[in-house]
Amino acid sequence: MIVVTLALVTVSGCYTVQSDSPKGGSVLKGEGFKIAVPTFDVKIKQGEVQSVAISIERGEFFKQDVKLEIEAAKGVSIEPTSVMVKASDKPDVPLQITVPKGAALGEYRVSVKGTPTTGSPTSTEFNVKVVSP
Repeated sequence: MIVVTLALVTVSGCYTVQSDSPKGGSVLKGEGFKIAVPTFDVKIKQGEVQSVAISIERGEFFKQDVKLEIEAAKGVSIEPTSVMVKASDKPDVPLQITVPKGAALGEYRVSVKGTPTTGSPTSTEFNVKVVSP
């Protein structure tokens, strides 16, 4: 019975809308942070612009500024490419992803790196899927 319960808890935790990065900051409990990005491919039509939000999930005791560096694969563009999220700021960061009209169809990787004032950086990725209009 315990095994079944653990299996159900494990399976139910897999269906989230956001994907977390490995923990950055300090290894002490509550003093780190993660970067949450979309779990599923972000689908954008050729020639369109779409907004996507990423966020910093702070541990209870993590009170540092975090510099986010965002880089998109060649073929799509993203703004901003760098942003400082102050400890007092809201953790959500809106991104604008632009897909040119002539962009090749397919998947493009967007990587996000977060570097705290002190401690270890962390990074994660998500995919942008370019589809025809």
